[in-house]
Amino acid sequence: MKKLTKGFAVAAFNVIASMTFSQDANMGSIDMTDLSLIPLPSHTQISGQHFAVTPETRISIDPGHAEAKAIGAFLADKINAAAGFNLVVVDGSPSKTADQTISLTLSKAKKELGKEGYELEVKPNAATIRAPQPAGLFYGVQTLRQLLPPEIESTKPVSELKIPCVKISDRPRFPWRGMLLDCGRHFMTKDFVKRYIDLLAYHKMNRLHWHLTEDQGWRIEIKKYPKLTEVGAWRKYEDGTVYGGFYTQEDIKEVVAYAQSRYVTIVPEIEMPGHSVAALAAYPEYSCTGGPFEVETQWGVHKEVYCAGNDGTFLFLEDILTEVLALFPSEYIHIGGDECPKDRWKVCEKCQARIKHEGLQDEHELQSYFIRRIEKFLLSKNRRLIGWDEILEGGLAPAATVQSWRGVDGAIAAAKSGHNAIVSPTSHAYFDYDIGTTDLRKAYSFEPIPPELTEKERKHILGGECNMWTERAPQETIDSKVFPRLVAMAECLWSFPEHKDFANFHQRLQRHYQRLDALGVKYGAEARPVSILANFDPAAKKFTITLEAGEDDLLLYYSLNGSEPALISHLYQGPFALSDTVIVKARAFKAGNPYGEIAERRFVKHAALGKKIDLSKPYSHKYTGGGDFALTNGMRGTLNFRDGLWQAFEQDDLEAIVDLEKLTSVQRITTGFLQNSGSWIFFPTSVEYAVSDDGKAFQMLAILTHDVSPKQQDAIIKDFVFELPNVPARYVRVRAKNIGVCPAWHPGAGGKAWIFVDEIMIE
Repeated sequence: MKKLTKGFAVAAFNVIASMTFSQDANMGSIDMTDLSLIPLPSHTQISGQHFAVTPETRISIDPGHAEAKAIGAFLADKINAAAGFNLVVVDGSPSKTADQTISLTLSKAKKELGKEGYELEVKPNAATIRAPQPAGLFYGVQTLRQLLPPEIESTKPVSELKIPCVKISDRPRFPWRGMLLDCGRHFMTKDFVKRYIDLLAYHKMNRLHWHLTEDQGWRIEIKKYPKLTEVGAWRKYEDGTVYGGFYTQEDIKEVVAYAQSRYVTIVPEIEMPGHSVAALAAYPEYSCTGGPFEVETQWGVHKEVYCAGNDGTFLFLEDILTEVLALFPSEYIHIGGDECPKDRWKVCEKCQARIKHEGLQDEHELQSYFIRRIEKFLLSKNRRLIGWDEILEGGLAPAATVQSWRGVDGAIAAAKSGHNAIVSPTSHAYFDYDIGTTDLRKAYSFEPIPPELTEKERKHILGGECNMWTERAPQETIDSKVFPRLVAMAECLWSFPEHKDFANFHQRLQRHYQRLDALGVKYGAEARPVSILANFDPAAKKFTITLEAGEDDLLLYYSLNGSEPALISHLYQGPFALSDTVIVKARAFKAGNPYGEIAERRFVKHAALGKKIDLSKPYSHKYTGGGDFALTNGMRGTLNFRDGLWQAFEQDDLEAIVDLEKLTSVQRITTGFLQNSGSWIFFPTSVEYAVSDDGKAFQMLAILTHDVSPKQQDAIIKDFVFELPNVPARYVRVRAKNIGVCPAWHPGAGGKAWIFVDEIMIE
């Protein structure tokens, strides 16, 4: 980034609505681009001087205040690692700040700053952080850390420690600023969880939503029910592999205490009544059928749920929650409540008896009964319940808080009914989604308060969360998925909307990367570095290829021979045309270095290219593949079924007739299909090829099958190929048999299965 001259620096920073600046004779001594605070403070004044931290500097706290002393020690530890000398924490007078002192005080703070607000004033001879509550002191310290050189976040020595002279008044917009970490699908070490607590605190996030139970694993020790971890914490795959892990109660206590020292509240999630197969594998008597069950290895929504008609189920869950409450001091306990199939309840004698006895209308009201009963228990222990927005179905429990994930409708419904809500929609807050779906700019555009709400209703929006679900994200991949999007979310939840500006945020983020580097964060890209877009002209049988960069400062290079793009490859300078079979690979480069993943798109030239197709049944409007020419447009799909290149058929078989327009010698027929069983997409059980001269009487050529297991979790592309001697034909018919419904072993057993097809190639 270019350094700004004195005059331009002032002009550039004055465009930030939240900042005001004062100048003095020494203004040029500070490079203004170094002041890259994230999240953006409410009000900031900057002068051109600085405060130097030296061996004579000390950290002063209010006499006898234990929390302030701990915060002072935290700051001293951060500075000492890089300074080469040790700062000491001393009791001092809040009425007077001595020279060479960093003062942390709760004295004479403005009450309107609230529990987490603070004031920070740095003068040439001293610095003061003042707050009404210790949490505010802690957040003031995080701002001070960001004013110091990035190296203080590592063990590298720093030659001089200078803090720009500023005057900041700051407070958060929302009281709930969180991140969900799913340790149910993939177990994560205790130290990794503590590291994320540090990263959240550094960005002024104050909630870690710890997802501890799932169909695929139970992660928390419950002493009264040891089989929950002996059995439920481990899943076994067909090849004999065993995977899992859990946290002992001592581990939990350690993590909770660590979070408290960082002013992060851990909110545990104990799933019920669905997403509970791991628990039922250990204690099947609390299911509707009695089992037996195994801990699930497949992702998805499973039919085995807690029996709502069995009073023993509630005693079991109350026992579990009693131990959970003893470990987590959080006011809120999350009980999930989402994606609970009602299949077992519909045929369970106990559940049906419960519906009749309680005067309930249906199974949705039975779920509401379940949630209300658990809430009554939590309220008796002075705790409050949070559930995903499905808990609205059948009637909301009296004091429940709704976490809205299927858009914002759940938050709207909750707020309008007088209930609190946390907003975390898939559209902006699901960081397990790739950056092609939710990039940095989209994450930064997140607005937790729906415009439909009145001023009174808006007060029920506590804040928001970003969610890191881990079906396909083991521990080592988390950084690259969460960052830098978490930084954007942190600003959305802390800073007020009138202060937000993506261009300015993006400029500050470039400096902030140095701090993430020092913290050892292996962040990912801000957006898909390069996208390959193609437009097919059926008449000309040509493709026009356009490459798009995800960021402004990237150069794009591409190859047409399947090789990895390098600086000696084609430099992209504008759209180009293709008419032959080719693999286009493109890569972004930043400052001469490869940046992000290689994008790849396959184009094939064949006799059916651009030809008309008649379908016996229409394709799904959800996955059109580009429309009527999708199966003869020459563009091959990728492993991502949402890439826009796949045409899909829900439960229906595929029957397509390609009109080659004239008698043609056919030597090979190939059709490409996708399997992604976790998303209910399966290969056809068979593919049939036939040819005809008139489109009416068809000659059968072959029926092809395959030996790929539908249980394979990874996405797979398979071409069904049939070679034949030169056979003259004008019409080629392709029939693909849909599996129909998901098999009995599948999470969506009985649900409609999909066929995904990308191209019918005729040579």
